[in-house]
Amino acid sequence: MNRSTTVLLCTALVTALAAGAAPAATAAPATADAHTAAATTDPFYRYDGGRPLSSYAPGDVLKKRTLDYHVLGIPTPVEAVQLLYRSTDAQGRPSANVTTVVRSHLGDGSRAVSYQSFYDSLDPEHGPSRAIAGDVSFGGVIANAESLVMAPLLLKGYDLIIPDTEGQNADFAAGPGYGTNTLDSIRAATRAAETGLRTDTRIGLFGYSGGAIATNWAAALAPAYAPEVNRQLVGFAEGGLLVAPAHNLRYVDGSLVWSGVIPMALIGVSRSYDIDLTPYMSAKGLKVLDELERASIVDALGRYPGLTWKDMAKPAYANPNSVPAFVDAVNKVNLGQAATPTVPGFIGQGDGGWLEGTFNSPRGVGTGDAVMVAGDVRALARQYCATGNKAVRYEQYDLLSHVGAMPYWAPRAMSWLDDRFAGEAAPSSCGRIPAGNSLEPETPTAAR
Repeated sequence: MNRSTTVLLCTALVTALAAGAAPAATAAPATADAHTAAATTDPFYRYDGGRPLSSYAPGDVLKKRTLDYHVLGIPTPVEAVQLLYRSTDAQGRPSANVTTVVRSHLGDGSRAVSYQSFYDSLDPEHGPSRAIAGDVSFGGVIANAESLVMAPLLLKGYDLIIPDTEGQNADFAAGPGYGTNTLDSIRAATRAAETGLRTDTRIGLFGYSGGAIATNWAAALAPAYAPEVNRQLVGFAEGGLLVAPAHNLRYVDGSLVWSGVIPMALIGVSRSYDIDLTPYMSAKGLKVLDELERASIVDALGRYPGLTWKDMAKPAYANPNSVPAFVDAVNKVNLGQAATPTVPGFIGQGDGGWLEGTFNSPRGVGTGDAVMVAGDVRALARQYCATGNKAVRYEQYDLLSHVGAMPYWAPRAMSWLDDRFAGEAAPSSCGRIPAGNSLEPETPTAAR
């Protein structure tokens, strides 16, 4: 085992133990065609070139730097190459984003895994690139601790591509933007000579929870948005997937632990699509949205036990579908309305949500892992099978919650990816996946 990889793994183990004791940048556009971004103290994240950002092709490298890979602020002997690159936001506007490439000393540049983090935050300072560069914060603890998940991939000889999937505005839960950021990250990684990656490097997509959002949207968008990247993909492996956000908001409504996801998703999606939800919010709702404006998931979990949509909305908008902007946004981020991936997929989903305080939903969406709806994920997998992708493997973990399913899913997903890189035929669950929910678009209703 190479010394630098060993150090990274050992440091990650220490980090994970430290994190276990705790509760569970922004590119400033130089031209008007770029998505407005939040401020950052690191100038690397700002696009300050003289050319309009729109004059660059998606995936073009704008800046690059090489630094030590950090874990909880501790530098390791592992080098990381960071790239500022041109991407596209959820509304199709030019944007700038950052990705990190870590070379495995056991690899040769022919195989790479695009690892999509589950950092889940409304603050761009909590992204994985910041953690790798040495930033330490409570909100960034997840991105630091994920080194423990990535180290085994390096030990297998895979180079890693680690995008800031939410972009430099931290548009939490806005899936289409996650997907384009991920695909353009791969483009950038293969265009920068310093990474050792090439346009013929075979690539696997890997992500759990928030990382699964990016993984699935990237796989779905790749054939049309980045066909050359799609040809490089060997498959996508994901777990704990968000499919139809409107269903998830009903599912976690009133949850003791996960209800804080409701305002986080409202902020992230409204930010991504320039939607003003304030006319529909009650005084309490406005207060909660203000408190979480730049919060991480670790700030929100358990912070608002029992919180419901009704608590946050004015009485006339007690039904979220009576808010036109909400209906429009959740339909745009519904994976059931996106294209079918053309590469093999491995999808794992927990269904033991009662372990984390979320029980059967009275609103018709069924059970899940406490935050993700199992019926939605089954429906998406069945939809892929029915629309031409027979290389879909679906696993449901009935006794595992969202947090508990991750350590069980991860080695199985890695093993599945190993087989795809080895050229083995992808197993299929098509024809054996139980029925799920309808993934049809939400229908607007009148305000009371």
